[in-house]
Amino acid sequence: MLNKVMLIGRLGRDPELRYTANGTPMTTLRIATDESYVDKEGNKVDRTEWHSVVVFQRQAENCANYLGKGSLVFVEGNLQTRKWQDQQGQDRYSTEVRAQRVQFLDRRGSSEAQAFDRQESGGYDEGWSGGRQQRPQQRQQQRREEDPGPAFPSEVSGMDDVPF
Repeated sequence: MLNKVMLIGRLGRDPELRYTANGTPMTTLRIATDESYVDKEGNKVDRTEWHSVVVFQRQAENCANYLGKGSLVFVEGNLQTRKWQDQQGQDRYSTEVRAQRVQFLDRRGSSEAQAFDRQESGGYDEGWSGGRQQRPQQRQQQRREEDPGPAFPSEVSGMDDVPF
């Protein structure tokens, strides 16, 4: 059996960080994906699909600290349906993506979201409530670092003919 989801989309709102009863960090993301097609009359139709994504543990904190509305992300996970009761006691169901991996796709400096490698190296002061403030020594180190280049191979000139 296979239950696998892969999405590339933009956040429709800022991530929502909460903690479970046992203290596990949990972040909820709302991700929009879009597609376009031509209908029978020849009109171009744009369609947006919204996805609820739940992220746990350290990755949940990273998402809450470094992503914001409009951030471009790749999410890999599986579908999960939860049963819950509304205020009237009626059973309700929610299907969401339980993320196993969230990769930040925005280029460095293009928004508040930064590359995941910068987070893991401790380049941000997580003691600040917003989590996006850099420490002075990291700002100096960042200035010395070189630009890593394009995020995708196709962005490098002469690589348009790569077969994958």
